[in-house]
Amino acid sequence: MTKPSAKPSSTNKNYWHTSLKILFSILFIWFFVSFGCGILFKDSLDAFSIGGAPLGFWMAQQGSILCFVGLLLAYSFWMNRLDEQHGYEEEE
Repeated sequence: MTKPSAKPSSTNKNYWHTSLKILFSILFIWFFVSFGCGILFKDSLDAFSIGGAPLGFWMAQQGSILCFVGLLLAYSFWMNRLDEQHGYEEEE
């Protein structure tokens, strides 16, 4: 991994701000899917079904896990792209 070069303070602040924006977006989606769909909106989602199981139950059991894996992949992609934009990419 390359060490960050001496960058102007505004670039570092921009990187940190964008990084936090990505993090909080990911956390909000994670909270909404796990707590919202699995607990708060369960009764409304149970009107639909996936594979014979009510959607609220499915989201609490499998859907939130699949969403979490998708969020991990999205976070990795967005952070790698952000690192490249600011000159913090890894050496090969």
